[in-house]
Amino acid sequence: MQARILLAFSIVSLAALWAAAQSEPSTPAPASDSTQSSQVWTNNLGDEPVGAGDLVYISVTGSPEFTRSYRVSNDGNISIPLVPKPVSVMGLAPAAIANRVSDALIRDRILVAPIVSAAVLEYKSRQVTVAGAVNIPVIIQATGALKLLDAIARAHGVAPDAGAEVIVSSFDKTTGNRNSTSIPIKDLLSGEDPKLNIALHGGEEVRVPEAAKLFVTGNVKLPGLYRINDAEGSSVLKAMALSQGILPDSAKQAYVYRMIAGAQQRQEIAIPLQDIMRRKAADVPLQANDILYVPASRGPHLATILKGMTGLSQVVLTHGVVP
Repeated sequence: MQARILLAFSIVSLAALWAAAQSEPSTPAPASDSTQSSQVWTNNLGDEPVGAGDLVYISVTGSPEFTRSYRVSNDGNISIPLVPKPVSVMGLAPAAIANRVSDALIRDRILVAPIVSAAVLEYKSRQVTVAGAVNIPVIIQATGALKLLDAIARAHGVAPDAGAEVIVSSFDKTTGNRNSTSIPIKDLLSGEDPKLNIALHGGEEVRVPEAAKLFVTGNVKLPGLYRINDAEGSSVLKAMALSQGILPDSAKQAYVYRMIAGAQQRQEIAIPLQDIMRRKAADVPLQANDILYVPASRGPHLATILKGMTGLSQVVLTHGVVP
């Protein structure tokens, strides 16, 4: 009889404990570093080799004293705690970095069989600078298959005042010089020649110069300052098309005022404008910052007009600055 009473009492006690456990909210386990590690692997930038200034994350299973981020020094090394000598990682991909760190831990008898993983948090050695006549100049990292059009797209495209070419310069480690390549923007954007969309590996500077300018004035329908966006340059006929042609009472000759290296004043060049318009003479090429002046048949010379304007003759004729 006593045994039955004890058994019933035990059953009631267990039931009460089970009900109390069900009513209390469960307490979450303390967070471990697994969440941080998962974020690191999610943000891994790729498998490109690292260089000076890059930020590398090293994870050693069961050894939190080694698990953290490391900045690659200018010599291409990272310093691991308890490892006497810095570990060289210059030019290594993440998998090779993990093997290099594992070998160092085993060689110095710190760990017997470490499980090491590596990821790149930040690239600084693979910078590509996009500057000049772009909408938003940027500095990007050459991770993955980055090409020239990708870099220009990161800069939100070329600006309206962009010139006819894009210049890509890179540092040649063998010669110590910077090599530059000029690529026509029109041909690059057309996609007709895929070879123009060159690959970027880091260290390049992509510069889009502003378009050269040409000033057309005098007896034309729309005088003004025009950009030379064509890679082939400009000419008298192109300038006439931009300025919507000459007025009826224009002179037979026009004049180009051009800056010559070493000269203090612009050189005056006579142009047979009427013969060029009538296809009796060859078209004349124009250079950047040229002033094309079309006088009227009975009007003052441009030089006379400029000399009578205070300050403008000094700026345009002497210094060669087009407003």
